[in-house]
Amino acid sequence: MKTCFKCNTVRPLTEFYKHPAMSDGLLNKCKSCTKKDATQHRNDNIEKVRQYDRDRAKNPERQKAAYAINKAWRQEDKRRMQCHNAVFKAVRSGELVRQNCEKCGNKNSLAHHEDYDKPLMVNWLCQSCHKQRHKEINLTRGESARFSASHTERK
Repeated sequence: MKTCFKCNTVRPLTEFYKHPAMSDGLLNKCKSCTKKDATQHRNDNIEKVRQYDRDRAKNPERQKAAYAINKAWRQEDKRRMQCHNAVFKAVRSGELVRQNCEKCGNKNSLAHHEDYDKPLMVNWLCQSCHKQRHKEINLTRGESARFSASHTERK
């Protein structure tokens, strides 16, 4: 057990990030407080952070790693790209209409497939809701992970 210097809460050691410079090898601030601080810093300095992210993305090593991750993702299940391409073509031709996020109403939505065997049956989700949906799917692996929102399908 260890006490967070920020919130003064006693927490298990698993609630602290590793930090080699500390005597016990763990940061003196709990993960919750660290995440809050990082979010606050990002919000307070959003333009600087975005520029830092753009510059970092240009790093050849990061580009090479991103390419390898993308390639592995495509190889893992070939149906993913087939579905992605089918949705792109259907939206472009007018067969499928992009909609607002089904969860929060955001106009910037992405097509999420619950089933890659049904390429044009998608849920429209914004980036953050899409990430959240994948977290839910990962938590329920092995169980029926049907999304309760209505689906959009080609007529």
